[in-house]
Amino acid sequence: MRPPISRRTSVSIRSPKSFKRYILITTTLTTLLGLTLFLHQMFFARTVQAVSTGVVISQVYGGGGNAGATLKNDYIELFNRGNAAVSLSGWSVQYAATAGTSWQVTALSNLTLQPGQYYLVQEAAGAAGTTSLPTPDATGTINMSGTAGKVALVNSTTALTGSGCPFGASVVDFVGFGTGTNCFEGS
Repeated sequence: MRPPISRRTSVSIRSPKSFKRYILITTTLTTLLGLTLFLHQMFFARTVQAVSTGVVISQVYGGGGNAGATLKNDYIELFNRGNAAVSLSGWSVQYAATAGTSWQVTALSNLTLQPGQYYLVQEAAGAAGTTSLPTPDATGTINMSGTAGKVALVNSTTALTGSGCPFGASVVDFVGFGTGTNCFEGS
């Protein structure tokens, strides 16, 4: 005859005090993880600019009239990449040097830019260059750098202020180019 088999079952019952401590630690760790993710988004995540569906700056050329240049004038080209016509009445293009705080303004003509239509803004002429631009839609006197600067499309003719990014409600599009420029969209 066999002896009876003894089966021991181990059951761990936590006391209410240790269970409360477990909940407190778990809640604290979860909160710290959430806070860490929040702070990372606030200070380290890059802002992604939305793709514009309206009028944008499509080209900037600051080398017009420079030694060895073909074109006589600097220019800014706009393009309506949207599906609706946009009135440029009261709008301007503005330029500042790489780290400049003084913005120069060229008012745009009272024209409605149709979807898919380009708009040429002729700026200052230099001493060199052999070829004139096509007939521009607007003409200004801004002498832009051929290597670095900032150009803004603004829905008013009030000059922007400051050296940083002037991304206020009046700025429709913005281009920063060249080494040392203190403001630009994108990466």
